[in-house]
Amino acid sequence: MSRSGADLALLLLGGFRALVDEAQAELGRRGYEDVRPVHDFAIRAIAAGADSASELGRRLSVSKQAAAKTIAVLQERGYVGRDVDPDDARRKRLQVTERGFTMLREGEEVFDELRDRWARQIGAEQLAELERRLTDLVGPAPVRLDAPGWIATQDLAEPDRG
Repeated sequence: MSRSGADLALLLLGGFRALVDEAQAELGRRGYEDVRPVHDFAIRAIAAGADSASELGRRLSVSKQAAAKTIAVLQERGYVGRDVDPDDARRKRLQVTERGFTMLREGEEVFDELRDRWARQIGAEQLAELERRLTDLVGPAPVRLDAPGWIATQDLAEPDRG
């Protein structure tokens, strides 16, 4: 059966959605029922230096108002906080809390478990080949879901306090 380019895009999107939906459900079972994919993206961007609603909006390609709403939700749920800027006491900078970093680490564990499940379903070598082929197509750099500062290559085990 021949597939179109649109079919390929939908198949890739379906794989992404399957992983993300299952990860969200598992995070809920682990006590993070209030986390949505956009929250993960926002927390990662904040950890990478998006310390204001304007900057977060730029990195997520959303309006400043939408970013501010996301920040309010993340603050209310304890994933991010605001600290006084050491260079300007009038300014508050966004910071990821320990709870936020813990959730990110748990999310990484969940995705590792889901990857292992896929390896059992189709075979470890077939999954490795799929990953190699996708890397050939999209390049070796981690896919960025925001603009500058995606921290997919940053170790999440220790928060950057700098």
